[in-house]
Amino acid sequence: LEITEGTDADSPQMIGLLKQTRKNFTMNGVSADKAYLSRENFDSIAQMGAIPYIPFKKNSLRKSRGSVIWSRMFDLFLKNKEEFDKSYHLRSNVESVFHMIKRKFGNHLKTKKDFSQVNEILMKCLCHNLSVLVLSSLEFGLEIDLVYCAKNKFCTK
Repeated sequence: LEITEGTDADSPQMIGLLKQTRKNFTMNGVSADKAYLSRENFDSIAQMGAIPYIPFKKNSLRKSRGSVIWSRMFDLFLKNKEEFDKSYHLRSNVESVFHMIKRKFGNHLKTKKDFSQVNEILMKCLCHNLSVLVLSSLEFGLEIDLVYCAKNKFCTK
């Protein structure tokens, strides 16, 4: 999670977030919307061992400018859209999370100061994650040892 100014572009945040994600997860593919479309993002995703599923804009060109993955994904996007879309549309999961957070905790921030707004956003995300954890533990009969989790960073024994 990276909170930026409301006018900051999303694309420059991607590489840092992916590096953080890679520390704890194996990434086979990365789905993102057109806001993240850049050769730098494509190359970074490929260097991390994943395939970038970011749709191209109407005015995008195949010219790789040194990015082999760019031209390969451009071809897949144009010539095998069905295969591309299968992986790309997994990003609907993150849109569902955004919707869930907004539905549970509101679409607007109540606080006025920047520092407070950051904390409010972080709290909404934390509360969402906790509610999903509790629901999952009840639904699947999981026992979660929070003391173990706190000591070991992850909840796996």
